[in-house]
Amino acid sequence: MERLWGLLQRAQQLSPRSSQTIYQRVEGPWKGHLEEEDGEETLAHFCPMELKGPEPLGSRPRQPNLIPWAAAGRRAAPYLVLTALLIFTGAFLLGYVAFRGSCQACGDSVLVVSEDVNYEPDLDFHRGTLYWSDLQAMFLQFLGEGRLEDTIVTNAQDFGAQGVLIYPEPADFSQDPHKPSLSSQQAVYGHVHLGTGDPYTPGFPSFNQTQFPPVASSGLPSIPAQPISADIASRLLRKLKGPVAPQEWQGSLLGSPYHLGPGPGLRLVVNNHRTSTPINNIFGCIEGRSEPDHYVVIGAQRDAWGPGAAKSAVGTAILLELVRTFSSMVSNGFRPRRSLLFISWDGGDFGSVGSTEWLEGYLSVLHLKAVVYVSLDNAVLGDDKFHAKTSPLLTSLIESVLKQVDSPNHSGQTLYEQVVFTNPSWDAEVIRPLPMDSSAYSFTAFVGVPAVEFSFMEDDQAYPFLHTKEDTYENLHKVLQGRLPAVAQAVAQLAGQLLIRLSHDRLLPLDFGRYGDVVLRHIGNLNEFSGDLKARGLTLQWVYSARGDYIRAAEKLRQEIYSSEERDERLTRMYNVRIMRVEFYFLSQYVSPADSPFRHIFMGRGDHTLGALLDHLRLLRSNSSGTPGATSSAVFQESRFRRQLALLTWTLQGAANALSGDVWNIDNNF
Repeated sequence: MERLWGLLQRAQQLSPRSSQTIYQRVEGPWKGHLEEEDGEETLAHFCPMELKGPEPLGSRPRQPNLIPWAAAGRRAAPYLVLTALLIFTGAFLLGYVAFRGSCQACGDSVLVVSEDVNYEPDLDFHRGTLYWSDLQAMFLQFLGEGRLEDTIVTNAQDFGAQGVLIYPEPADFSQDPHKPSLSSQQAVYGHVHLGTGDPYTPGFPSFNQTQFPPVASSGLPSIPAQPISADIASRLLRKLKGPVAPQEWQGSLLGSPYHLGPGPGLRLVVNNHRTSTPINNIFGCIEGRSEPDHYVVIGAQRDAWGPGAAKSAVGTAILLELVRTFSSMVSNGFRPRRSLLFISWDGGDFGSVGSTEWLEGYLSVLHLKAVVYVSLDNAVLGDDKFHAKTSPLLTSLIESVLKQVDSPNHSGQTLYEQVVFTNPSWDAEVIRPLPMDSSAYSFTAFVGVPAVEFSFMEDDQAYPFLHTKEDTYENLHKVLQGRLPAVAQAVAQLAGQLLIRLSHDRLLPLDFGRYGDVVLRHIGNLNEFSGDLKARGLTLQWVYSARGDYIRAAEKLRQEIYSSEERDERLTRMYNVRIMRVEFYFLSQYVSPADSPFRHIFMGRGDHTLGALLDHLRLLRSNSSGTPGATSSAVFQESRFRRQLALLTWTLQGAANALSGDVWNIDNNF
C-alpha cells in the first residue's frame, strides 16, 4: 500500500502549474513586441500594411492621360490583387492544416486540450492547442510505458426459515473440462445484506463523529447465513424427502435428487463475532483548470475475502497505472478542464461500505460536484464478452470510446467492431443495468451521479473463483489463457480515454436526451394495463404528459447549446451544470433518503420506482385479487396506485422542469 499512497500523493502534488514560457501579443504605437510572462522582452518588428480603396472623384489633382496599355493595367489591378489574396489564403490554410497535424512538436507551450471537432475556447486561448488525437497519443504513450502485469452471495426468513446455507451450484459455472473450475470442496464467501454500506447506519454516514444509535437495515436478514461447499450441499440434499423441486430450482450436483423436504434435523453453528472496525479510503486529485469544483471520479475496491486477484487486485493495478499515466501527462502539459479524483475504496467486500459511507457523508454536496463515477471493480473476469453496466447518460460516450480501443483478443478490430460482429445492435449486446453489489450503483441510485462499471467476461459464465480463496493471480491468468495483461490494458485504455473526454471537453459529453427513450420504452409496458385502468376510471395520461415535457426540454436545451457563443464561459458553465445534474433529477424528492436510500425512479428500490408501479399493475390481472384471505400486499389498491403514480409523475415532471432552465421559462398550468 506504500506505493499506492506514494502515487496518489504524487498525483495530488502535481498541480497543473507547468514551467512553460507563454508569449502574448502586445500592441504598441511604434512597433510590435513579444512579452514573456516573466517580464523579459523580445523585440520583433512588424511591417504595417494599409489597403486603400479608390478615392472619390475630384479628390486628387488631375493626372495626364495614360497610354492605353497603362490604363488597361490600372483597370486590371484590382483583379490581380484579389487573385494574389486568394492564392495567399489558400497557401495559408494548407500551411495551417499541415502545422496542426504536427502539433505534437509544439512542446511545452501547449496547454489547452480540445477535440478537433469540439475546440474549447478559453480565457487564455492565445496558447497552443492540444487536440484530441494528440492527447490520445500522449495517454497511450505513457500508459504503454507502465508495467500493468506487475501491479496486479431475505425470502427464506419471511417463510419461517431458521437459517440459510449457501453453496456454489455447479450449473452456474462453466462445465468445460478444458477450463479451470471451482473445486467442489470450496465455499464461496460474501455477504447477504440486501443493500450497501454499514447495515447499522442505513441512510446515514458511519463516520467517527456519527452519534446515531445503531439500527439494523431493513435489508439485513435476522437469520444466520453460512457458506458451504458443493460437496457438503450434495450430502445434505440427498437426505431430503418429499416432492421433487421445480425444474428451475434444480441444478447439476451429481447424485442429488433436489427434493423439497422434509429431512433430518440439522444443527447450524455460526461463530461470527460482530465488531466495529475502522476503514480507510485513499484519495488523490489532479485539479481542473476551468471547473476545478467539478470532479470526474474513478475508483477501485482495495480489499477482498481472499487473494482477490479478480475482485480487487486487477482494479487496483489499473487505478495505479492511471494515476501514474495522468501524472506524467500533467508533467507534459496536460491540464484538464475539470478535476480528476482517484479513490481506493476500503470495505468493498462487505457491501461497498467504503464508497457508500463516503456518499452518505457528502450527500448534500456530491450531486453538485461529481460529474461521473467510473468503477474498476470486477473489470477482468474473462475476455470473450464485454459489458458496460451504466447509466443511459453515458451510452453514447461509451460507443464513441469503444471505437478508439483495440480488441484484446481480435487482432485488427476495435472493441466496437468485435461487438457488432456478433450483434449489430451494439447496445443490446453491451449495455447492462447497474447491479446493487457494485460500488457504482450507490453513486447513481443514491446520489444521482451517472456511473459505469466495465467487465470483460467469459462466455457469459461466472468467473468460478470470485469470492473464494482460489481467486489467485495464477487462476485468473489460467482462465484467460495468458491474456490477462492484454485485457487489463484494454480496460485501462477504455477508462483512461473516458476520463479524458469527461475531464477536458468544453461541453460534458452526456446524452441528456437518452432518458426520453428510456421512459418511452417503459411506457410500452404501462400501456399494457391502460384498458384495465380505464375500466376503474383511472388513467396514465399524466405520465405521458410528463414524458413529453422532458423530450421538449431536452430538445430545447440542445438547440440553446447549438446556437450559443462557444467562447462565452459563463454560458458554458451554466449548460454543464444543467447537464451534469440530469441524473440527480431522477431521484424522487418526495421520499426520505433515510427511509428509501435508493430514490432513483428507474434504478432505485422502493414504492416510488417505475418497477414497483409495474409490479403493482400486474396485480390487476392476478388471480389473488379475488382470492378470499389474500394478503393486502397481493391485491391491487387504488390508493397505493394513485400515490405511486403521483411520485413517478412529479419526479419525471420535475426533471423536465429542471432541464428547461429558469423557472420563468417554464410553462405549467397549476
